[in-house]
Amino acid sequence: MQNRQSMLELVLGALKRHLPPVQVTTEVVNCHHNYVTKEHHYGENVWVTLKGAIRARIGDIGIVPGSMGTRSYIVSGKGNPDSFCSSAHGAGRRMSRTAAEKQFTQADLATQTAGVICRKDKGVLDEIPAAYKDIDQVMANQNDLTEILHTLKQLVCVKG
Repeated sequence: MQNRQSMLELVLGALKRHLPPVQVTTEVVNCHHNYVTKEHHYGENVWVTLKGAIRARIGDIGIVPGSMGTRSYIVSGKGNPDSFCSSAHGAGRRMSRTAAEKQFTQADLATQTAGVICRKDKGVLDEIPAAYKDIDQVMANQNDLTEILHTLKQLVCVKG
């Protein structure tokens, strides 16, 4: 039987081969988003849709990514019942994909993702950092939902 490596093992192997040494810990953050689940809130069993959101119950560890060229955050949930114990999954778009493709060029993409190993072609122009909200403002706006544990600097962004 063939030994299949997980995506995490493949990514760590690539990092070790192509980047300066990185610290690898034993903790893995698996942060599910964009799903529906049945939960109990306000005395009722309800279906909760987490579209663009992550679970943020007390102590839940999550990832809140910025864009291709900005910071991302490892967070711990605060269990705020007003948000159904959830938080934003990321920066969120400030403009549509079509608008971004019309407004920006590949040169803009290269400038905004300078220092990040990523695709810089027309096929990902709609993912340009300027098409997204400011991740630092998003994090400030949800400080009642999550606590920032770690700030990550983008080194590599894999966009299919």
